[in-house]
Order: sequence, then C-alpha cells, then structure tokens
Amino acid sequence: MIKVLFVCLGNICRSPMGEGLLIHLVKEEGLSDKISVDSAGTSGWHIGEPADRRMRQTAESHGIHLPSKSRQIRLSDFQEFDYILAMDSSNLRDLQDLYHQVKKPKAQLFKMRYFDPQAPDSDVPDPYYGGDLGFEEVYQMLDRATRGLMAHIRAEHGI
Repeated sequence: MIKVLFVCLGNICRSPMGEGLLIHLVKEEGLSDKISVDSAGTSGWHIGEPADRRMRQTAESHGIHLPSKSRQIRLSDFQEFDYILAMDSSNLRDLQDLYHQVKKPKAQLFKMRYFDPQAPDSDVPDPYYGGDLGFEEVYQMLDRATRGLMAHIRAEHGI
C-alpha cells in the first residue's frame, strides 16, 4: 500500500482538501487497494474538528467529499507514509525539523505545488482569514497539484 499524507498548519483547510482530492482520484482510477490517503497539521489547534465549513462547501461544489478530522502530525508518520506533502514553505521547514528526529524515516517530503505545472515552487496560501474566493483558488491549485502528484506516484510505482 502506497501511503500519502497531506500537511498544513491546522489541518482544517488545505490538507483536508488535498486529502479529499486524492481520495477522489484514487477511487476514480480504481486504485483504492493500492493508495491510502490521510492529512495532518503541524499544530494541534483543531484536533478532532472537521474541515473548515467554507472548505467543505467549496469541495462539495466540485463533487469532492472531505472526510478528515484534524490531527497533529506524529513522528511515526515519517516511518509510516511514503509521501508527505507540505502546503507551504513554513510547513515544509517544520516537517524537515521533525524528519531529522526520526530513526529510519521512510517518507519523501515535498512541497505540494512541486507537482503543480503552473507554479512548481509556490506555496498553497492559507485561505482561512480571507474571503470565499480564496477557498476556490486553493481548490484550483490543489486540483492541479494533486493530478500531478497522482501522475508522479503512478510513474514511480508503475501503476
């Protein structure tokens, strides 16, 4: 089983959307028996909460379900997951700091938009304090990047 983890700060906006999008693609492509998906936050501020209402509404408007409940990343995630995707440079730095504390980490760390052909070194901005348009923009960025990630996983694992 190929395991993918999306990570943002609070695990209520960006990472749940990445998780929901990849779950949708995995089901669409008949790969549910090969790829498993989760999300987490670098902070513990929203543990146990569902995705932000505005992000859920944006996802639903595109036919995407966001099943996650917020959790904080654990050191064991670096040994359990094959891919850990950070939503921005700050998340990536936090993950790299944790990565160096883990004995024999398995995960490959990437910034999410590495897989976005329109902006491969950009951050996914946090829409939490912005207006509704920000949630749609994040959806569009993550949709492109998630499709790129899926192509990368398929190529790397021959599936």
